[in-house]
Amino acid sequence: MSTKKIVAIVVIVLILAGIIAGVVLYRQSKIVKVATGKVVRENLISEVSGTGQIKPKTYVNIGATSFGRITHLYVKEGDRVHKGDILARVESVQPEATVAAQQAAIASSRTDIASYVAAENTAQANIAEAKADLEQKKFDYDRSLALYNAKLIAKQDFDAKKAAYDMSNATLAQREAALAQARAQTASQRAHLDQAVASQRSNFDALDKTISRAPFDGLVTNVPVREGETVVVGIQNAEGSTLMTLADMSIITAEVKVDETDIVNIRMGQVANITVDALPGRTFKGHVTEVGDQALLRTTGIATSQSTTGTEEAKDFKVVVTLDQGPDAHLEELRPGLSTTAKITVAERPNALTLPIQALVQRDPDLEKIFSAHDGKPSDADSSAKSAPIQGVYLLTGDGGKLHPTFVPVTTGVTGTTDIEVLSGLKPGDEIVVGRYQVLRALHSGSPVKRDNSTPVTTSDDEDKS
Repeated sequence: MSTKKIVAIVVIVLILAGIIAGVVLYRQSKIVKVATGKVVRENLISEVSGTGQIKPKTYVNIGATSFGRITHLYVKEGDRVHKGDILARVESVQPEATVAAQQAAIASSRTDIASYVAAENTAQANIAEAKADLEQKKFDYDRSLALYNAKLIAKQDFDAKKAAYDMSNATLAQREAALAQARAQTASQRAHLDQAVASQRSNFDALDKTISRAPFDGLVTNVPVREGETVVVGIQNAEGSTLMTLADMSIITAEVKVDETDIVNIRMGQVANITVDALPGRTFKGHVTEVGDQALLRTTGIATSQSTTGTEEAKDFKVVVTLDQGPDAHLEELRPGLSTTAKITVAERPNALTLPIQALVQRDPDLEKIFSAHDGKPSDADSSAKSAPIQGVYLLTGDGGKLHPTFVPVTTGVTGTTDIEVLSGLKPGDEIVVGRYQVLRALHSGSPVKRDNSTPVTTSDDEDKS
């Protein structure tokens, strides 16, 4: 064989190989790479997240109850106190002087009452004396009357006895009046004493208000004043001086804000897992104890009923989660104001049929049938037929190198973090198309695809789109 024939044969073989390679590459260029996943059974938990801060269930701002200069501060931030402990004192010179003066007035009133009681006793003794004298004068008068009637004594002697008897009657009446007067003076002085004692109670209250005491066992979380500063009492429409904030840390809550789209799933008593930014790796258990009814503007936190602007913006609702007590809870590590995240379990499905959420798409089922009939390329005449889009996934069918997606409508239930419950349309083990997003957006039934579950390389464009 000549050299020219050999060269011609090699050229022809190379040309045929190029043609075959071009055809293969052309066909492969028309095949879409898709990421796939399986429909599986698993325990599905649906959670709603909210962010907020740690707060005690009960806390109080202890304000000044007396005007004056702070003379003593007995606590500082972070101190734990018991009910009744003295927290602070305000200068009390004037209240103490008032109490002392009133105490002296009360003592004087009691002395006067003792004097009037003695006068009563004297008056009673005088009455007893007057009664005895009257009885004697009565006997003398009766004898004189009998003798006078018998013409045995002169009228002058009888008149003297009668006058003495009348004088004894008048003396008794006078001394009884004196006793009544002494009793009235005693009663009046007792009333003055009661009035003084009542005023003293008011004075003691004013003095007691110079001392601030703990209303319950708790933790001092804020002390905005210092010794030597002057504090004032609050009046109507004017806030007074706050000495400190006391929190009852026996019951701790996480007050979080939940998006308005999720609040409909929140119920009282639902279990929650609480994490605190300051305590990484720790999870606290709790349950929902309050669900707010008033929407709060996300930018300002003001309730919509109090907002004067008509701007439409995202809204949140307040949800309070009470942390569970227990020997292993270690709630003593928590402090008011710590940033926290609460994940509230709103639904739980054991052994549920699930699929990845990103596999769900909205498609027109009639158009999908047309696409499937024409290998993913419907005719112009058929493309005008449209109906309402429904939810579904692309089920991967075929074997070997010929794989095709088929749109299957599905009914879904509870939504988890990455998966969603399937109620109808699929069975365990079905392979479905789960991505990627750009592929799913343009994918149709009948299009040739091939499986590619390799990890994609993230580009800046992809990050911007995400």
